[in-house]
Amino acid sequence: MATAPIHMPELVRATSVRQVRLICGIILFSYVVSHFLNHALGNISVDAMEAGVHYHMLFWQFLPVAIVFYTAALTHMGLGIYALYQRRQFRWKTIEPLQLVLGLSIPALVMAHVIGVRLGQTLYGHQKLYPQELHLFFIGAPGRLWQMTILLLIAWVHGCIGIYFWLRLKPFFTRAAPYLLAAAVLIPTLSLLGIYQGGRSVQLDADDGEWRTHNLTRRQLGSVAEANTLDRITGGLTAGYFGLLGLALAARGVRAWRERRGGMIALSYGNGKTVRVPKGLSVLEASLRHNVPHASVCGGRARCSTCRIRIIGDHGALPQPSQREAFVLARVGTADPSIRLACQLRPDSDLSFFQLFTPHTHAADGHATTPARIGQERYLVSLFVDMRGSTQLAEKRLPFDTVFIVNRFLGAVSQAVIANGGQPNQFVGDGMLALFGLTADPQEACRQALKAASSLAANIDELNRLLSHDLRQPIRFGIGIHGGEVIIGDIGYRDHIVFTALGDAVNVAARLQDMTKTLACEAIVSEEVRRTAGLADDALPQQEVAIRGRDEPMAVRVVADARELAALVDRGARVAA
Repeated sequence: MATAPIHMPELVRATSVRQVRLICGIILFSYVVSHFLNHALGNISVDAMEAGVHYHMLFWQFLPVAIVFYTAALTHMGLGIYALYQRRQFRWKTIEPLQLVLGLSIPALVMAHVIGVRLGQTLYGHQKLYPQELHLFFIGAPGRLWQMTILLLIAWVHGCIGIYFWLRLKPFFTRAAPYLLAAAVLIPTLSLLGIYQGGRSVQLDADDGEWRTHNLTRRQLGSVAEANTLDRITGGLTAGYFGLLGLALAARGVRAWRERRGGMIALSYGNGKTVRVPKGLSVLEASLRHNVPHASVCGGRARCSTCRIRIIGDHGALPQPSQREAFVLARVGTADPSIRLACQLRPDSDLSFFQLFTPHTHAADGHATTPARIGQERYLVSLFVDMRGSTQLAEKRLPFDTVFIVNRFLGAVSQAVIANGGQPNQFVGDGMLALFGLTADPQEACRQALKAASSLAANIDELNRLLSHDLRQPIRFGIGIHGGEVIIGDIGYRDHIVFTALGDAVNVAARLQDMTKTLACEAIVSEEVRRTAGLADDALPQQEVAIRGRDEPMAVRVVADARELAALVDRGARVAA
């Protein structure tokens, strides 16, 4: 008992609204399976159905079980209406909105049956069992048979979709899938056949006056007045339910109106794509709204981490992770606060980020493009460069003038990178990630990155001279360079596929670029790059810095003037020769 409080916080963190809805759904689906199996006994006889329903009711009407069942039913229905309100984007795979629509239709279809049987028993002591219900469906009101058939199919499909979403990420699902599919087909088939066989039997027995005397009594069916009362209750509850659905839709409209009034924010992807969305959307919802490929195995349910993104720049102003998001990130061992779940993060200001997993992309004809190269480990050198003071630059200029200057800056940087054997990889706002080592060994890659830093500094000097008549202050920049083992993969869409590198080495390079602001220098080079490039130990001043996400301080080299790096590389190469 002493250990229970220790695990309770983790249990709370692991539980989300979707988890509660899942648990309630499993309880309801268990009832549906039990009911369907009872219907299947009609393939034997109506007497078998009546014998089976005795044990069915004995369990499900046992007071503690009944309380749990009806609580689950009301909770599941309420959370379904809440999901209708909460879901901002309906461009998931077709199966997900289908599940929502089917689930929301069930209460309206089942209302009359529940009121007629259960409330009739509670209020008036009616004893409506299989003979009475089958007589109603096949003789008294045949139209109700089609309604119940549709209800059974909708409830079963809705439940199976939920079970599929729950189990598909489990390790055993691949082995269990054929057996689950067989059960998903056989159970409703046998159930509907049982109802049909039972109905035919009742049709034959209904001609017998003695059968009618024993099975169609007032105690079992109730009076006309009682039936009218139950119909009025059914109509009122159905109208109330549709009112709740209308209220949820109206609330969605009000929210959309308020979001439009609240302003728009810009989300910048690592492949140069930028979209504008209203505040309040999650990053994943924004991707879906603008048809930007974004990995999400669980469909945005915070049950996996494939939608993870890494925030570029300051992330201190972002909303704190929810309990569910924090739990998922902790489960995958992510302690870096710049890593977030795209399905849970709802930014209220402009945001730049990289996707950490490549989504599956498809060509226009529906066939998959070249498979993404995920999992190839390589030693690469990452160079992050960022333009300083772009916000102040934009305040005094027209938007198109600002874009022109930023493009000239990125052009100057890209020319330096390409000229020294590197590859411009990701453009994020006024910054860029370049990769070195795709076609070179580690030593050459480190030297290329250092020379590129020197060249880009010279290119920026030339740009400052060309724009001196228009710039109040010269363009400044910060560079971070680090190398190490990373994972290479393809990110992009259709014909616009680019390499990107994922791993700690890339993250560190971004952190070093940020540190140039506080250390008042143009570039920071990791000790790993300095040593691999063959620069002398005393070539650059050394300093130990704390890197966010790392336990131990890291040795780096501070570069006050990036233009000197080319000469240092050449000197190191001559010494090595």
